[in-house]
Amino acid sequence: MNIVHVDVRWIGAADCDRSITERSEVGAERGPSVRRRRLAAELQRLRREAGLTRDQVAKHAGCSPVTVTRIESATSAATVALVAMMLDLYGLTGERREALLQLARDARKRGWWYKVSEAIPEWVQSYVGLEEEAATFQEYQPEFIPGLIQAEGYARAVMRSAPVLPPESELERRLAIRMERQQRVLERAHPPEMWFILNEAVIRRPVGGAEAVREQLELLIRLSELNHVTLQILPFAAGVHPAMDGGFTILSFPKPADPDTVYVEYWQGSVYLEDRSEVGAYVLLFNHLRARALGPDQTRSLIAQAIRQI
Repeated sequence: MNIVHVDVRWIGAADCDRSITERSEVGAERGPSVRRRRLAAELQRLRREAGLTRDQVAKHAGCSPVTVTRIESATSAATVALVAMMLDLYGLTGERREALLQLARDARKRGWWYKVSEAIPEWVQSYVGLEEEAATFQEYQPEFIPGLIQAEGYARAVMRSAPVLPPESELERRLAIRMERQQRVLERAHPPEMWFILNEAVIRRPVGGAEAVREQLELLIRLSELNHVTLQILPFAAGVHPAMDGGFTILSFPKPADPDTVYVEYWQGSVYLEDRSEVGAYVLLFNHLRARALGPDQTRSLIAQAIRQI
């Protein structure tokens, strides 16, 4: 099983030869996280095609093998000079070389979250970079409302449930960052397609008091009426189901060269699954949940019933 902890590692990419030469597309439509990931896949593919080891590349470039590993796994952003030396070794010339060098320049640009990076764990920063550029989200959560669709009162209560609380000013800062994440994704000119499946426990659990719960459930109903948002509740009556191990998110991106990934978050960290067979297994799992869950209209009715019972 191909598992990557904390940082996304993309091995291989479809349609690389065609898409890597589309300079305007690379610069205009992708943020630093996706560009770094694309560059990593290209450099790894070129090294393998050249029949070289990471040790050999490191010796030529005057760096450590660990540095090459971190660049190829998208853990670190490579300098343009280092990428140029790697491309020299791989014998890459012409337009594709220039496109990769531009990709290296763009990959070193910083996203908006870097200005508040001290308030966001490193493993969350990696996800935020992908979150902003995903074309579709498919998410299942058994215990809480997904962060992208949390109301402010609900989000504040979730943050205050941590075993160790930061000062109130820091908590409010983190809350403001979460709200900004929502705004940047939900208020895009072309918002992503979003499909959420929530365990019924999510809408029954009292989080933050009656008013916070009411605000949150009313927000769910409003969001579920948007054309690009689908919301389903997996009812208790569904009984045992195949996702009882926990929640997950499947992210898809606009271009085939940016493969889908599965994001699984746990206490103090996260895991990214990238292998096609693993992603396919989670897609199948999500489809099974869709089949067992209530339809959108039934879901709204159940949420409205939960509101009346507050």
